[in-house]
Amino acid sequence: MSDAPLDAIDDVVGVLTEQIEIRFGMSMNQLKAAVAAAPTANSQATDVVKWHGLLLESQEALERAEDTLVAALDGQPSEVDDPTMELAHRVNAAVTARDGRAMVVRWLIDPDARGKQDLAARRLTRLRGRQGPAVPTSPPPRPATTQQQGRSLAR
Repeated sequence: MSDAPLDAIDDVVGVLTEQIEIRFGMSMNQLKAAVAAAPTANSQATDVVKWHGLLLESQEALERAEDTLVAALDGQPSEVDDPTMELAHRVNAAVTARDGRAMVVRWLIDPDARGKQDLAARRLTRLRGRQGPAVPTSPPPRPATTQQQGRSLAR
């Protein structure tokens, strides 16, 4: 376990929100408004706003799951029953989802993050502006065939 205070670990969203605000030089509300007004102006800002929203949803789900678990534990005798264990598993799943989304946000706001400077990332950046599909989505038209009567391929 980390030596960080428990409050710092629990406030993942607050820490990341602060880092986003520093990175873009504006409050989260201002950034959301800017992205809503011009979603294609800055793809990094658009991605960050999207994933920050997903992170907020995950944090809210985690808090609801924790509250439900605490309420169930308050009514438990010394031994935990199966439904309460299921609630504990839901809390663990909610933590995993929240932490995964937090990692994506952390990666998005770090300009020097691993993978952002490699060949695949440069290709992805070039392709972002593309409007159509990268590959054909329907088969090419079949060439017209002429039937030659009286000729057989077998000899």
